[in-house]
Amino acid sequence: MDAEKWLNRVYDWIILKGPSILLALLVLFVGLWLIKLAGRYLSRAMERRNVNASLRPFLTSIILIVLRFLLLLVFMQIAGITMTIFAAVLASMGVAAGLALSGTLQNFASGVLILFLKPFQVGDNIIAQGNEGTVTAIRIFYTLMTTYDNRTVVIPNSKLSNEVIINVSISGNRRLDIELKFNNSIPYDEVKKQMEAAIDAAGNILHEPARRIGISSLDPDGYKVMLNLWIAAHGFMDTKMAFQELLMKRLVASGLKLPGM
Repeated sequence: MDAEKWLNRVYDWIILKGPSILLALLVLFVGLWLIKLAGRYLSRAMERRNVNASLRPFLTSIILIVLRFLLLLVFMQIAGITMTIFAAVLASMGVAAGLALSGTLQNFASGVLILFLKPFQVGDNIIAQGNEGTVTAIRIFYTLMTTYDNRTVVIPNSKLSNEVIINVSISGNRRLDIELKFNNSIPYDEVKKQMEAAIDAAGNILHEPARRIGISSLDPDGYKVMLNLWIAAHGFMDTKMAFQELLMKRLVASGLKLPGM
């Protein structure tokens, strides 16, 4: 008798809930298929719009996760599954995860902003967090930079989006400033002539913007001459050292000695 009652209850449940469950399963399978197609379409659309390659998989994953979550809610609603407890558990888990991952989420959001706004790109020379070097990779959570002495620096993206960054290569060139002091007995015209000759001999000094040579200060024991030269941003330090060596040799060869020489 008990078995008969139990079978009757199962039969009644199947009659009442069966159609809605079958419909919910159909919606679930069709929805998963459509979401899969949407993922392919999103990937192709972002590629056509030249969205940063590092950003594409993450954006696609986030959108697909949201779509799957919404599909799950629709499935539960059609199947008649009570969502009160589910919603409460999900909300509590969301709060806990948000508190635990606040720093990680901040780095993630900063990484997305950097990839979209592009204050710097891979290959740029930047000064950040007391380090100067070349950006080698921009990840979602952090950025890799190689310093000039070949150290790899890992910087969280939140530090790069919230603090000052100096991009020394974004404009394509940099100004090299050199100041030298000479004795008052040395004619300025001769100093300028030898400096001009050194600049012309260097070959890697840019013609535009124009170079500038002039007396920067007058002192009782001599005067100072300032050179403002423009050179390519990439290879700045190598060009600087090579030109300073060339300038020093030319001044010494012409007999224009600097103080202390």
